[in-house]
Amino acid sequence: MEKRLESTDQVVEEITRIHRSLPPRPGVDEVEAARALMQDVEKEEQARLEAIAEQTTGSEVPEELFMVLREMKKGLVCFQSKEQKREALKLLDLESVHALFDDLIQRASSCVSSPPSSNNSAPARPPPGAPSPAPAFSAYSPTSLSFSDKGHVKCKELFTRDDSYVTKAKSSIYSDGVVATRKPQILDSTLQSGQDGEKLSLIKFASLIEGSVKKGTQALNLQNKLMDQVEWLPDSIGKLSSLVTLDLSENRIVVLPNTIGGLSSLTKLDLHSNSISQLPDSMGNLLNLVYLNLSGNRLSSLPSSLSRLVRLEEIDLSSNSLSILPESIGSLISLEKLDIETNDIEEIPHTIGGCSSLKELRADYNRLKALPEAIGKITTLEVLSVRYNNIRQLPTTMSSLSNLKEMDVSFNELESVPESLCFATTLVKLNIGNNFADMQSLPRSIGNLENLEVLDISNNQIRVLPDSFRMLARLRVLRAEENPLEVPPRDIAEKGAQAVLRYMTDLVEKRNTKTQMVKQKKSWVQMCFFSKSDKRKRNGMEFV
Repeated sequence: MEKRLESTDQVVEEITRIHRSLPPRPGVDEVEAARALMQDVEKEEQARLEAIAEQTTGSEVPEELFMVLREMKKGLVCFQSKEQKREALKLLDLESVHALFDDLIQRASSCVSSPPSSNNSAPARPPPGAPSPAPAFSAYSPTSLSFSDKGHVKCKELFTRDDSYVTKAKSSIYSDGVVATRKPQILDSTLQSGQDGEKLSLIKFASLIEGSVKKGTQALNLQNKLMDQVEWLPDSIGKLSSLVTLDLSENRIVVLPNTIGGLSSLTKLDLHSNSISQLPDSMGNLLNLVYLNLSGNRLSSLPSSLSRLVRLEEIDLSSNSLSILPESIGSLISLEKLDIETNDIEEIPHTIGGCSSLKELRADYNRLKALPEAIGKITTLEVLSVRYNNIRQLPTTMSSLSNLKEMDVSFNELESVPESLCFATTLVKLNIGNNFADMQSLPRSIGNLENLEVLDISNNQIRVLPDSFRMLARLRVLRAEENPLEVPPRDIAEKGAQAVLRYMTDLVEKRNTKTQMVKQKKSWVQMCFFSKSDKRKRNGMEFV
């Protein structure tokens, strides 16, 4: 049973106690984020429900069974939406309570500071010299309330603000369902992803965005920092027009909003190891983008709008489900590194020749049957790796690759290496091993590769090395195992590159010496023959 309140001071003290018992008031950024998030969740829910409604199935699937599946999907979408809105609703409810208490505190303050009314409904004015109780209310106004003297919150979460991070208290949920959150403190440091194992919920992520917009944040590192339930990004992310680098890698993101095109200052975007299946066309609006990492997602195609990213220098598309590259890839005139490893690509478009700055092309683990002739136009190319494909022949334009240093065509179906490759005299490393039953010989002019240091021809059907092999003076590593070698013998090949070079040099010299001796002997025989013939002619003349 509550005690009787005998005086104004006791009433003021009780009002103050109740007000102080509230969790801290949410920041303006958090309230704005919660309201925006509610709209985003509803929009996302509607889009997903429409997609489910449009889904079809084959005639062999019973209609009732398909309807069960559809209803289960709808139920899951609605449940997930409620979960995503739950935290935002709590935050908005807390803001409503604080707004209500603001009004009540104002009324109480007016009562205490005003003269007593004739009906004695208000407390009496304090005697002269006594301290005024009014400051008691202002001292605990919503803008100054803090839980610094309480121990409710201890865990921290981190997010960047340029070269600083904001340390923000972990939310605590009281028995009445109200969320308490400590006000941010700015500390000079750098973000340590996953420092305390805590991850951002959708509402916290949205709040972070709102705060970052007002601070003009230039870098956000959220690698593995989003909760598993966060599968999409709030539309408000497009407000981060000052953002220069954004790392959202190693999360569970499924879709990107169209508003991502609003990140007009972005130069580096890392989205690797998510579950993104499609990119919005607005990605083409990131005109300042220099680095883009989309590896380890579920992409099956790329929007043509990526051709507008003319400042892009590096793009990683490895470990996706791409079957083709857009023809517009050739518009990326600043591209220096292209990684398309581990996809289902069967053909590289001829427009690749337009990538006039390309230095590194990696296309391992695909289904390539050939390389385009246009690859010879990329005179800047230094590294070409196409391991584990189905390539049978290399283009004759390889001779134009005047800067090529490394080339790996192992584990393909190569039948031969074109003589034109031997004019790419800058080659340092060449791997044409593991073409198994198809590769039976090396080009005769392989000796032209005067800078070659590493050569792998293992697991082929090569029997004889060409005479020019002895001219590879810089060769230090030779892998030739699992070949039916006759020249040089296998035991010589097992001794390494230098032993093979000495053998080939001696062999050619012996062969040349033998050839010279044969020529000399043949010349002597011819001289003798002609000498005898002349004598017979003379004798015949004398006889005549």
